[in-house]
Amino acid sequence: MPMIFDRTPSSASEKQPLLAEDGHLHEERRRLHHDADVVIIGAGVFGSAAAVALARQGRSVILLEKSLKMPDRIVGELLQPGGVQALKELGLEDCLEGIDSVACFGYEVIYYGQGVDIPYPATNNKKPEGRAFHHGRFIQKLREAAMMEPNVTVVETEAKDLIRNGWSGQVLGVECLTKVENEKYEKDYYFGHVTLVADGYASKFRKQNHPHTPQVRSKFFALELIDAQLPLPQHGHVVLTEGPPVLLYQIGTHETRALIDVPEGLPSASVKNGGIKNHLQNVVLPSLPECVRPSFKAAMDQGKLRSMPNSFLPSSTNRIPGLIIAGDALNMRHPLTGGGMTVAFHDVVLLSKLLHPSNVPELSSTKLVLKQMKAFHWQRKNWAAVINILALALYALFAADDSALKALQLGCFRYFQRGGNCVDGPVGLLAGIIRQPLVLVYHFFAVALYAIWIRFCEAPLYLKPWALISSVAIFYKACIVIFPYIWCELRP
Repeated sequence: MPMIFDRTPSSASEKQPLLAEDGHLHEERRRLHHDADVVIIGAGVFGSAAAVALARQGRSVILLEKSLKMPDRIVGELLQPGGVQALKELGLEDCLEGIDSVACFGYEVIYYGQGVDIPYPATNNKKPEGRAFHHGRFIQKLREAAMMEPNVTVVETEAKDLIRNGWSGQVLGVECLTKVENEKYEKDYYFGHVTLVADGYASKFRKQNHPHTPQVRSKFFALELIDAQLPLPQHGHVVLTEGPPVLLYQIGTHETRALIDVPEGLPSASVKNGGIKNHLQNVVLPSLPECVRPSFKAAMDQGKLRSMPNSFLPSSTNRIPGLIIAGDALNMRHPLTGGGMTVAFHDVVLLSKLLHPSNVPELSSTKLVLKQMKAFHWQRKNWAAVINILALALYALFAADDSALKALQLGCFRYFQRGGNCVDGPVGLLAGIIRQPLVLVYHFFAVALYAIWIRFCEAPLYLKPWALISSVAIFYKACIVIFPYIWCELRP
């Protein structure tokens, strides 16, 4: 028999508009007949939060997950202040407690050994706070929250295919493979008015239902440092040198995550030169702050190195009747800025509002659901576009591999050193606090112009003409970095 987690309601909750009798019927419908208002594939960040949000609106929800064991991932470990706020809007802020999470108050950017503090900007005289944690512990808390909802049934089973109406193409549910006794598997079928696919970055349902394909630009190689001494505690650290960026942030009382970006074809990480171990030993380790090197070296010696691809995937309007693709299955950006979960939780807030019973009384109203999904695509741009573009543009600068990008990288660091709005604006965008795309465009080109000014001012007198000529290349490079990503966000 499949492993099913369901809580039969004993009384009507304030969060549940259904009567107890109706709740019991819905529970029986889910458990015995595998039928609900919404079937969700994937009990990760998006799926678990969406299950709770929709269930609290009175929707009957089946949440499918291949394995309910604690996941072990190396990203999804930093939640920006904007994501913390979205989690509070969903009533899930308790999921941040009891997991040894660490408060985060901003960033320290270290450029060739020189650091600049970039704190989150205060709002309403309050200091915004992000949280860093072990990904798996946080996911388990979200799953527990879903299991506690009377309108949610959680099933441990592997989604294999979508069930469609052969005439209209409408998605009706999910075909699954469930482990039974004696290591045998049997097919199961789960039906819903809406099937929500939230099975993550390696989604098996994206290829046939999403017009875009993920582009992998680089990989993050990860180490877990024990009792590392960071230059600025309770801050994320971005280390910039000749090579690609390195991220450091504390995820527990004793643990610090180190993420080393390695683009495809990086010479120092080639097999000929000794692979990734050579890159860590001879490029990364010497570039780190001296206080971090002992713990980094100890983690290297243990050899527990893991990797994960850094992908870019533009979003697209959900147009298939009965199907919603969301989370990383819908949209991804480089994880450099840690914005993925912030986008996900804001998306859950928006989706739950658009599909609220006051807007969509019955999820079987397919045309109305599709209309709301079109609105979802454009309304989410207020935060998703900002975080997506910023992550990709900053990565281009921080992983600079030509002279124009190096100039922009220096301009970015010097811009941060100016303080004031030169810090508050960019980090407010990164934190999910400022949600205005034009603010992003303003700061990006302010950095570009400042980089040109630095190039001109620091050039010797006899090279001033060349500095003016090269400024054209710097500005052109800034345009080709940001405008393709802006265009991606403008597409339907």
